[in-house]
Amino acid sequence: MLSRTADHLFWMSRYMERAENTARMLDVNYQTSLLPQSAAVAEQGWRSLLSISELTHDYQSRYDGISARQVMDFMVRDERNPSSILRCLRAARENARAVRGSLTTEVWETTNQTWLEFNRVLADGLLTRDPAAVFEWVKFRSHLSRGVSVGTMLQDEAFHFLRIGSFLERADNTARLLDVKFHAVESDFYGNASEKDGDYDFYHWSAILRSVSAFEIYRKVYRNVILPEKVAELLIVRPDMPRSLAHCMHEVVTNLKLVANQQSGETLRRAGRLSCDLEYARIDEILSTGLHAYLTQFLDRVGDLGAGIARDFLVACD
Repeated sequence: MLSRTADHLFWMSRYMERAENTARMLDVNYQTSLLPQSAAVAEQGWRSLLSISELTHDYQSRYDGISARQVMDFMVRDERNPSSILRCLRAARENARAVRGSLTTEVWETTNQTWLEFNRVLADGLLTRDPAAVFEWVKFRSHLSRGVSVGTMLQDEAFHFLRIGSFLERADNTARLLDVKFHAVESDFYGNASEKDGDYDFYHWSAILRSVSAFEIYRKVYRNVILPEKVAELLIVRPDMPRSLAHCMHEVVTNLKLVANQQSGETLRRAGRLSCDLEYARIDEILSTGLHAYLTQFLDRVGDLGAGIARDFLVACD
């Protein structure tokens, strides 16, 4: 496969996944902001959202202060924000258009229609009237895009690059979410110890789970109250949890093996080692050494892996 074709497929799926992940985080943060809480706690929630996506500096350079409306506008429809949902869906559509010959008609039409309808959704003012409906719509379109790809595409190299992009982006997002949210909840706990109660604990940990569609899964697996160490275990080392780090890396390695070439041996080795580290990890060991340090190292390794994939497959040789 031509490297430029692989590049378009890889980034098409990454941008679609990124749009969904952004919608998930915005949705949960919006729902949480409606709960009784102080203005300072509500503002910290929106700050955390910007921090997860590494957009704090860009936001502060364009807006004065933190407000729910401004953060949602910035992360949904701001043309100047390269990670906004608008920019992600447009980038996914443009990458798909560049490789229409490698996609089925259904995949292309779904991606193109998503971009066109999203513009109509924004023009209709739905984000102002009902933000939650916009976020649900974006998640649904991402599910539809992924389902059409799995259900209609030949499982050849094009399909595998789509999968690699999706799961690499998902692993990165889950790690960022865990890192920032765990730190934010712990900081809020220790800074407001007298205010902490069972309801506060439940709603904030359940918000983390809901942002990755894991609330019902947690109840099914653990059948217990929501405990921080169990949330971390579910989202890091459980191989049967679709958005866990372990599951994402297993999928990345599986698909990397199917597109391996003569120069990708080192990248595959690093991906395999990262997957094995997660497969045999224990959550108590991870927590004892520090969750933040572990997730920071994981993000560095994922970033290095992405660079290796780009070097081995996506960068055209002179």
